[in-house]
Order: sequence, then structure tokens, then C-alpha cells
Amino acid sequence: MKTTTRRNLLQASAVLALGATSPAFAEDKPKIDLSDLATPPEEGDMSVGPDTAKVTIIEYGSASCPHCAAFYKDVYTKLKTDYIDKGTVKFIFREYPHNDQGLAAFMVARCAPKEKYFPLLDAFFTTQEKWVPDAFNGLKSIAQQAGMSSADFEACLKNEKIVKGIMAVRDKASKNYGISGIPTIFVAGKSYEGERTYDAMKAIIDPLLK
Repeated sequence: MKTTTRRNLLQASAVLALGATSPAFAEDKPKIDLSDLATPPEEGDMSVGPDTAKVTIIEYGSASCPHCAAFYKDVYTKLKTDYIDKGTVKFIFREYPHNDQGLAAFMVARCAPKEKYFPLLDAFFTTQEKWVPDAFNGLKSIAQQAGMSSADFEACLKNEKIVKGIMAVRDKASKNYGISGIPTIFVAGKSYEGERTYDAMKAIIDPLLK
């Protein structure tokens, strides 16, 4: 990353350091207490699908993670068509930035109006290879297409409250749920780490809908 770009992004993270996160596949983790996992963060959850859905899926991922982008393009889009849009699944996305680019992207998404969160997430994942190498300018272009002014974009990257909110979600996930790789998906109290195929997710979801 260019020095000037990195300097601009580090304005956002301030004194917060992002630890490296391995996205490699790992063995399924034991069932955890969903009563705590289901509690929204202070900044609120970002979700699609009805609250009345029989199954809730929670994903922890990073906007700049290639494995998360692959899951989004190859699996999430099909889940949305076959389950979320039909009201049988509610999907919650929680931020787990694993580098400065991911943190900055999530800041932009959180600064934007709530209804633009998932469209921005779509842009981050589907154009990831284009914006990550020059994240400051790439994210600025995406933000402007979403209606954010240049001044608002730069102010957003300096918003420490947004940074702390995102990092609180990440830190809780690491500390309470033992998340060390992304994407990590929770379905019915069980975690699945690493890339999952659509058929693998379908095999998990369908029995829960019976």
C-alpha cells in the first residue's frame, strides 16, 4: 500500500492495533451460548431478513478478506435468494476487520445511512481486488457513489467513536467466542470457520426448517 494511503487509513485506527487473522479453514468449534451471541453490539446489528425467521445466521467477516468475498459471491447471494428473501432465514453481518483496509471500509459503511450498509458491503466484496490496493482512493470512490461527499468521507475516517464500536465487536468475538479465522458463521449455536459451499450451508439450514 502507498505510504500516503496507509497514513490516511491509520488516521481511522488511531491507537488501535489490528492483529493478524488467519482465514484458513479450521475444525468446527463446539456449541456456544447463543443467549450472549444474539445480543446486538452497542452500535446495533446490521441484518437482512425478518426477525420472525426460523433460522438466524451470523457471519463475522472482513470487507478486505478474500475468503469473505468468495463466501459473499458464491454462497451468501444464493442464500439470500433461496432463504432470506423468502423469510425463512435472518442474516446478521458483524464486522471483524483483519487489517486497516477492512476497518476503513466498515467505517464508511457505518457512517452511511443504514439502508446503504448492505449495498456498500456488496460493493466492497464484489470490487475487492480493485479498491484494496489503493484503499483510500478506492473507498472514497465507492463512498461517493453511495452519496457521501469527499469531506464527509474524510471526516468518517477520523471518527473514533465508529472505530471503537467496530473494534468492540471484533474484540468480543475473539475473546468470548474464540474466533481466530474469517469468515466464521454461526448457525443455531454452532460455529463454522472457513469457506463453506452453498450445498454445505444448505445441509446445515434445511434440517432446522423442518
